[in-house]
Amino acid sequence: MPAHPADPVVPAFVTAVNTGDRDSFFAALTDDAIMSDDGTDRDLAAWADSETFSSNGRMDIEDTSADGRTLTATCTHSTWGSMRTRWTCTVTDGRISRFGTGQA
Repeated sequence: MPAHPADPVVPAFVTAVNTGDRDSFFAALTDDAIMSDDGTDRDLAAWADSETFSSNGRMDIEDTSADGRTLTATCTHSTWGSMRTRWTCTVTDGRISRFGTGQA
């Protein structure tokens, strides 16, 4: 059985990724959200388009931290195939203000 993040905004974020729902994805984020990929800050909109929406990105959650803000997931998309990744989320006022991802 897959693990489920405890912080409610994180599963909303994961669901948005898995359903390709761009509006819900950005609704889970603060207006000034920042993201990093393998330790390098990226342009969030451009990253989301290339790494998630235009490449049919999906996350299969394997494990979560007790607070639900750090995830290990197998990510699959048409550009890179499947890889095990780690995600960390900072939540501010019920929305993700920063997230980072990289290979686990």
